[in-house]
Amino acid sequence: MQVQAAARAGLESGFADIDWTRPWFAQFAARGERWQRAALASYAALLAEMNADAGQMQQRTGRGERLAFIAQDDLPAGAAYEAHIAATGCVPTRHNLHDFFNGSMWFAFPRIKAALNARQSAAIDVLGVGPTRGGVRDTLTLFDENALLFACADPALSAALRGFDWQTLLVAQRDAWGVRCEVRSFGHALLEKLIVPFKACTGHAWIVDVPAEYFGWDAASRDACLDEAVSATLLDTDALTSRMFAPLPVLGIPGWWPENEAPAFYDDVSVFRAGRRAR
Repeated sequence: MQVQAAARAGLESGFADIDWTRPWFAQFAARGERWQRAALASYAALLAEMNADAGQMQQRTGRGERLAFIAQDDLPAGAAYEAHIAATGCVPTRHNLHDFFNGSMWFAFPRIKAALNARQSAAIDVLGVGPTRGGVRDTLTLFDENALLFACADPALSAALRGFDWQTLLVAQRDAWGVRCEVRSFGHALLEKLIVPFKACTGHAWIVDVPAEYFGWDAASRDACLDEAVSATLLDTDALTSRMFAPLPVLGIPGWWPENEAPAFYDDVSVFRAGRRAR
């Protein structure tokens, strides 16, 4: 009966709904499918699988602690989530999609996750945990929850993204995707929303300048490049603000949604909006 109850809980948590063929999930499929099977079996099985990978990979958190995953109930009362991770290396994890994808990012982009944790915990050290996070922590949280990594070797395409020039970026320069620019998923809340994709689903794109040869590298090398570049920026930039992101409707990314093959897909101004800010 306990086995059946655990399996039922896994199904109800939405783990069975992950479609690893979707472009936003596909980059994590190798590990994700294995974690998915564990999550469908039980909460304990998922934590065991995550910790086995953490032990093998010897990942580190923001202050160099060995990464591990613990049940949410093991977070001490009154402890701040990010500060606890930094101090102990232990990531409180619930049996749900949100934390499943959060855990995945510690392996896909370990340096970025460690940098986010280091900055968040440092801010908590200074300001404590109050009713508001403050500008820097808000930006770090936005990155962690909703970021897309926009790798680009063509400044004109980056300018089109910043300028809300959807016709240039997504229609006229469609052939540039995969050759001069591409997107990697990161935000775990965004991935959770994309279980059931909808046209208005929008990520916060973080633009990463990459060399032209980047697009000839294998996926692991490209991810390592992004991991190093973005983590360095997060650690070295004092004035982190939400204006460093550019909104990007996920289903508009060429190759990510069949309906966007028709140029008329982008005529929906409720989704592909004109810019409201000057850069």
